[in-house]
Amino acid sequence: MSSATVGGRDPESETDLTARARIRDAAITCFAEHGVAKTSVRAIAKAAGVSPALVIHHFGSKDALRVACDRHVQALVREQKSAAMAQGPGMDPLAALRAYDDGPPLLSYLAKTLIDGSPHVAELVDEMVADAVGYMQQGVETGMLRPTDDPYGRAAVLTLWSLGALVLHEHVQRLLGADLLGDPSQSLPYFRSGLEILGTGLLDEQVHRRLQEQFRQIEENES
Repeated sequence: MSSATVGGRDPESETDLTARARIRDAAITCFAEHGVAKTSVRAIAKAAGVSPALVIHHFGSKDALRVACDRHVQALVREQKSAAMAQGPGMDPLAALRAYDDGPPLLSYLAKTLIDGSPHVAELVDEMVADAVGYMQQGVETGMLRPTDDPYGRAAVLTLWSLGALVLHEHVQRLLGADLLGDPSQSLPYFRSGLEILGTGLLDEQVHRRLQEQFRQIEENES
């Protein structure tokens, strides 16, 4: 066996991957606190305990590092949402919310980066909507969600609703006393109101049917 391998694994490669993950997580934390534009490669390197040269070695540029952060955050959100949907009607809501507690500050990262004006934001939102289509279909299959004739439209609206609330988190706290970026127990006033809208609806059933028919006729006339 080569001295460079242990149990078929390359220790240098493992160290390399660990450093890359540490840099990425440090960048997520820095971006969440200060925003992308105000965070330097040097600051990320300091937070990760590495040299700026190593940051560039792994990611090439701060812009490429930001893309890696977007993809990691997106993947974690997708995994956590999918895990919640897989539980079906017996899901523990507080446990699902606290799934975000481990690791870098995902929600703070989204709240800060969604408004930074980067062209990467559109790609991130598009991917999150596509993910939502998938895990919401999983929710339909496990009995958590009702079926819909427009899976993409529903996923897009609910994703925009959720992301918009994160961007406006200071107003959510001001109006409802709910801290969306803090401990999940502090966000319950927001989620209780959201649950009422999602669970029981808002419009009278006859009004809902009439408006649906009117919208359908408008679309037909415009086409």
